[in-house]
Amino acid sequence: MIQHEFGFFETQTVAFKQFLYDLIKPVILVFHTVIPTPDILLKSDVRSIVAACRSVVVMTNNSAKLLISDYEVPHEKITVIAHGTHLVSHLNKEFLKEKYGLKGKKILSTFGLLSSGKSIETTLDALPAIVKADPDVVFLIIGKTHPNVVKYEGELYRDKLKMMISTLNLWDHVKFINSYLALPELLEYLQLTDIYLFTTNDPNQAVSGTFAYAMSCACPIISTPIPHAREVLSEDTGIIVDFKNPSQLAESVIKLLANEPLRSKISMNALQKIVATSWENSAIAHAMLFKENAGKKIKITYDLPEINLKHIKLLTTDFGMVQFSKINQPDIDSGYTLDDNARALIALCMHYEKTSDKRDLDYIRKYFDFIKYCLRPEGDLLNYVDKNRGFTEQNRTNLDDSNGRAIWALGYLISRKSVLPAKLVTEAKTIIQKILPHIKSINSPRGMAFAIKGLYYYQSISKTSENILVVKTLAKKMVKMYMTESAEKWEWFESYLTYANSILPEAMLYSWLLTGETIYKEIAISSLNFLLSLTFNKNGIEVISNRKWLQKGMEPGQFGEQPIDVAYTIMTLSKFYDTFNDKDFLNKMVIAFNWFLGKNRLHQIIYNPCTGGCYDGLEELNVNLNQGAESAVSYLMARLTIEKYNNG
Repeated sequence: MIQHEFGFFETQTVAFKQFLYDLIKPVILVFHTVIPTPDILLKSDVRSIVAACRSVVVMTNNSAKLLISDYEVPHEKITVIAHGTHLVSHLNKEFLKEKYGLKGKKILSTFGLLSSGKSIETTLDALPAIVKADPDVVFLIIGKTHPNVVKYEGELYRDKLKMMISTLNLWDHVKFINSYLALPELLEYLQLTDIYLFTTNDPNQAVSGTFAYAMSCACPIISTPIPHAREVLSEDTGIIVDFKNPSQLAESVIKLLANEPLRSKISMNALQKIVATSWENSAIAHAMLFKENAGKKIKITYDLPEINLKHIKLLTTDFGMVQFSKINQPDIDSGYTLDDNARALIALCMHYEKTSDKRDLDYIRKYFDFIKYCLRPEGDLLNYVDKNRGFTEQNRTNLDDSNGRAIWALGYLISRKSVLPAKLVTEAKTIIQKILPHIKSINSPRGMAFAIKGLYYYQSISKTSENILVVKTLAKKMVKMYMTESAEKWEWFESYLTYANSILPEAMLYSWLLTGETIYKEIAISSLNFLLSLTFNKNGIEVISNRKWLQKGMEPGQFGEQPIDVAYTIMTLSKFYDTFNDKDFLNKMVIAFNWFLGKNRLHQIIYNPCTGGCYDGLEELNVNLNQGAESAVSYLMARLTIEKYNNG
């Protein structure tokens, strides 16, 4: 892949043409910041270069149109892959303003290598009117002067801007940050920005990296109408103003500064629109294009990310794990659930077993204590707890699944007796004994399945006839459900498929392993194969949509794929592979995990390596940017599960 910014060669036209001719053999040619104009390359030159390439990559649809209309490039050769952006661990704006000495200020900013093409003077001309409307405004001009500019004219342009600032008496409202900022610092400056200003005066600039970076930091943007801006900004994602029009710029800035809800709306919409262009997603898009052009000669593989507990720990208070996040920031108003803390207990036990990291024990204790907090004298557990640690009205119904998950968590903890503190294991045994009598009355198939899984782990340490009796009681209920609902083309326990489906055949497998009753094994295999036939396809894995459950005899719903279902599938496949040593289960496990890394319907990453969190779902056209507890813990369980197969 050949990448160059044509503008860099504007004064070296002959050399540039020769350079491109020397590269006649590449598979893919990438046109970057601008499409070359005829004064740089003749149309015949472009056509001959493109003719030697199988694909041409551009960053905007406008650039694609130019290549087709002005250079007669066949449209089937052109692929649009947007300018890459960084995933950002979004921090509190007010915290960052205080960190950089800007507390109480309304921040406008622009960044990049300084040159006259950025038309900073447009903003300076607009600033007196802006400051009059809001005296707390500070405009940050971030970046060194472009080295080519320094080479030929020194700091002439920067000095011109300084003279304007003095003339307009704006030094209290303008700050130069005359340095190459390290990326983390730059991203923090963008995150504290209230409005980002992009005022280039070049209508032929196809794409701006600075513009894209600002969007990835959720900056509300006001921009001049370069093609990139026209494609990604609308009334919901930003504001476009005319070139060199300070009065229009001032009016737009004043409007946005006075309307915080509008800024928030634009910020979130811009972030949602730009996240698909992360460098990780850009890499996937380029790799897929190479594979397409190379036929069967290239195979795309996905490396396992490093295990990262950053987001798990961020979500955890001194009481337990918070349920939801707004982007990657915990939403304490959403409260807590037994579901999330039970899963978190399992995940941290898995992590501790792998790493022996003593810091895990504090988190394990918190999640365990949360389960104890939810336990009632009758032996059942409540699920929903508000931010003030009170049980909510949601606890009136549908608690079977949560109770089953608690058994799973406690059983798993007990099964790790050899590595966990003895006192913790003893406490877990006491609690599970209190819950067992209640578990027998559960009728929810998933609640029963989670309980069977927990009892399987519990039985590995404390072999009792009581455990086996409970497993048989629950398993017989599940068999009855299967026999009632299954048919030739519907080998399932219910007349519909909803969430956490794979736990049902997995529970049947555990029941067989504990009792030796063949019927459990047969149902485990048939029901899993049925489920896999519905969820694995040419895209990899597509789990049942949470927007429309799959009803018997109906077409499956689309979109609304959730990380928890992919994670549970991976854990189920792991147990089936360990039991039967069938490589197909292992292959499907890898395919399913790659869903988190971009091998999915939208070819977008679901795991966020920047935060250590996981997006809440794969929707029709985008990912759900929130990174709640369920998704984060589900990913971690999947990552730790597949770890043991990482060496082949």
